[in-house]
Amino acid sequence: MHTDLLQDAKEHSSNSYVHLKDAENTQLGIFDRPLPCCGCGIGWFSFLLGFVFPFMWYYATILYFGNYYQKDPRERAGLAANAIAALIFTVAALIAVAVVVL
Repeated sequence: MHTDLLQDAKEHSSNSYVHLKDAENTQLGIFDRPLPCCGCGIGWFSFLLGFVFPFMWYYATILYFGNYYQKDPRERAGLAANAIAALIFTVAALIAVAVVVL
């Protein structure tokens, strides 16, 4: 191990994350933080919660089309799943309304 990195980590040990830099890949430590909402991210948390409260799918769809995932690209898959779930729910609701009316 490099003694410079260990010394730097000892100097910054204050219950926070230590950003280790890599000379070849400067983007290495950007996404070391855990995702919000129990570590699964806002997208997947909204997806699961959407089965109980379907309007959560629409909220996450608005975040998806508002490019919220640019803050953290790891959110993109969960937010896209919400957009698909909102589309399926909307089509199913329209079919159900059409059947009841006819």
